[in-house]
Amino acid sequence: MSENEHEDAGVREQSLEVIRHKLSLLPDKPGCYIMKNREGTIIYVGKAKVLKNRVRSYFTGSHSAKTQKLVSEIRDFEYIITSSNMEALILECNLIKQHHPRYNVLLKDDKTFPYIKITHEEQPRLEVTRRVFKDKGKYFGPYPNAFAAQQTKKLLDRLYPLRKCKTMPEKVCLYYHIGQCLAPCEFDVSAETNERMVQEISRFLNGGHDVIKEELTAKMLAAAEELNFERAKELRDHIMNIDAVMEKQKITTADALDRDVFGYAVDKGWMAVHIQYMRQGKLIERHVSLFPYYGDEYNDFITYVTQVYSDNPALPKEIFLPPVPVQSSDAPAPAAEVAEAGAPTQAVAQAEAEEKDVREALESWLKVKVHIPQRGLKKQMVDMARDNARNALDEKFRLVERDERRTTKAVENLGEWLGTGTIRRIEAFDNSNIQGTNPVSAMVVFVDGRPDRKEYRKYKVKTVVGPDDYETMREVIRRRYERVLKDNLTLPDLIVVDGGKGQISAAVDVLENELGLFIPICGLVKDAKHKTAQLMIGDPAEVVPLPRDSQEFYLLQRIQDEVHRFAITFHRETRAKSMIASQLDAIPGIGEKRRKALLKHFGSVRKIKEAEVHDFKPLGIGEKLASEILKALQGEAAAPQE
Repeated sequence: MSENEHEDAGVREQSLEVIRHKLSLLPDKPGCYIMKNREGTIIYVGKAKVLKNRVRSYFTGSHSAKTQKLVSEIRDFEYIITSSNMEALILECNLIKQHHPRYNVLLKDDKTFPYIKITHEEQPRLEVTRRVFKDKGKYFGPYPNAFAAQQTKKLLDRLYPLRKCKTMPEKVCLYYHIGQCLAPCEFDVSAETNERMVQEISRFLNGGHDVIKEELTAKMLAAAEELNFERAKELRDHIMNIDAVMEKQKITTADALDRDVFGYAVDKGWMAVHIQYMRQGKLIERHVSLFPYYGDEYNDFITYVTQVYSDNPALPKEIFLPPVPVQSSDAPAPAAEVAEAGAPTQAVAQAEAEEKDVREALESWLKVKVHIPQRGLKKQMVDMARDNARNALDEKFRLVERDERRTTKAVENLGEWLGTGTIRRIEAFDNSNIQGTNPVSAMVVFVDGRPDRKEYRKYKVKTVVGPDDYETMREVIRRRYERVLKDNLTLPDLIVVDGGKGQISAAVDVLENELGLFIPICGLVKDAKHKTAQLMIGDPAEVVPLPRDSQEFYLLQRIQDEVHRFAITFHRETRAKSMIASQLDAIPGIGEKRRKALLKHFGSVRKIKEAEVHDFKPLGIGEKLASEILKALQGEAAAPQE
């Protein structure tokens, strides 16, 4: 074991000792726990009815592979006691939004679903927004399909001419002339007229579009009878737009309530959550999210639910949730089903108690009725959401398996096309520079058709002056395979270079004549649009007639795109550091140590430029040198470019 490994083991043992001591002090109260890694970064936030039981469970017993990965990174934890489960629920949601822990379920873009809003103004407007406020505006949604929200608004703009401009203009605009605004900027529009349109829009968005469609159909027929075919066509288009925007209904309930129905499924460390948005008793939208999860499946599911409703004033009347699964001897199942099958009473009672806690916490927080239905149509609705979640997961894994089969076949066939035999390990190179400045190169490794990112390497070009791609390739190939020979590393079955005959010839010359290695080398030639166009191999290089629509060509294209991405990212980092270094190093009195201290303290050169003389005092820099630094940087910023 190396010295660093001994040190890491010692640090981990000290951390475990601290954790064991903290576990003995945990209270029998509700609250949130915060897991941290060795750098002190928060990696997971959870809630618990009894903190002592929940937190201890992470460090005892067996876990899934993903949970083991989480636990292996924990070096410390903190906890916050709350007075109730509801407070723990809200606190967990806020902590996740604040810290974005890598192992928590994160909604990402999903938490900014668009809403259609009617503003609360003297002259109201209709808008699509992703930010919701308690501002007396009318919010409708959320719409998981952003395009549907925009199309619905466009349709309503054509049907109801509310004000369009955010700031009232001085004269009428185009919207007035095309009949989509009553122009309150120039004409008096009564409150009664606006209220009538607001009520009509509200009725439409609450599921009354069928009635409005009937009214439009009657107007269309009347216009046709009057031989006003242009107006009839316009109304017909409105009707067709309603049909296109409003999804066909799959479920209709007699009570005509607004409700959100949740279902979820888990497999292979992944979770899928399916939400059915029902308005006026009709299913109008569906949305599914897939993500890896690391904690308890039901707790992580509830975490997702809380994030959906965080800061969301447009709430339904009811929320339907699936039951808590009971861990029977065979597999997790709803409490009611397990009870009928004769499961241990304690397990069923524990699941039912957890359901009650979840229901009460959500109802107290959201002021919305929460149901966990056990039978009848409502249970069928939850089952439907669960089945859709299961289908989404199954589809994901089928696509992954299909891609793996295609990749495996492509790797096998590539060796036949090139006449090299079996290819398992591919190493690909790409160079990057701008007119010869800050030249760098990068290597990526693909094993069995998949990237092995631990094996990626970056190279700063040392011996080449100017934009010489061939000599750059020689240097990098030499450095890479001298190291491979010296350290007895694994040799690749194929080397891929970015370029054609010149790059291939340079790489072959170094490998065979200098290092005595005979490894197949191929080049990928790009077309005028910078897309992979041809595969070449041999010295002199010849084109391999590989079909451009084949999986083998697609594999090579992915490899070239990946090495180019890796190289260009490294070049940008190098160029940025070089620019910073040149700006600061050119100032007398600023050496490497002081430059690093300045960047660490201020964060960037731009912030140094914006600083005042006294801001440099904590770094031990006097007023004279601080003035010179600011003068040099600000003067450089103002210098004209030639």
